[in-house]
Amino acid sequence: MLFDTKVAILVLDDLAVWQKLNVTAFLATGIAAAAPEAMGEPYEDAAGRQHARMLGQPMLIFAAGPEVLQRAFKQAIDRNLTRAVYVRAMFSTGHDVANRDAFRAEPPDAPELVGLAIRGPKKDVDKATKGAVLHS
Repeated sequence: MLFDTKVAILVLDDLAVWQKLNVTAFLATGIAAAAPEAMGEPYEDAAGRQHARMLGQPMLIFAAGPEVLQRAFKQAIDRNLTRAVYVRAMFSTGHDVANRDAFRAEPPDAPELVGLAIRGPKKDVDKATKGAVLHS
């Protein structure tokens, strides 16, 4: 199936594995919440039990250094892409309100990003993620 949009999640390459997984999970939920039209139908197993819906299109996960994250952030803003952000200070908070406060305290043009998810037209997402490499 072909999609008009693309979802990319960029994660700082020098984080611990648990941090990379945590950041990726949070960012994916941000994109899913911002794009309910992109959600697939609920899953049903062979016994007829319902399971949660998931995003109906692939998400590409990239490793990126701080400079690439900042460039992607600026490109995403300039191109008006849907964004979800995770900054380093969020690792020391314990709940959503504190996370939002931590993000609001960051410099608006250069937050200390450890993760960024973006969704939008393929060509715009490709331009924003230039320099990032698929995570391995």
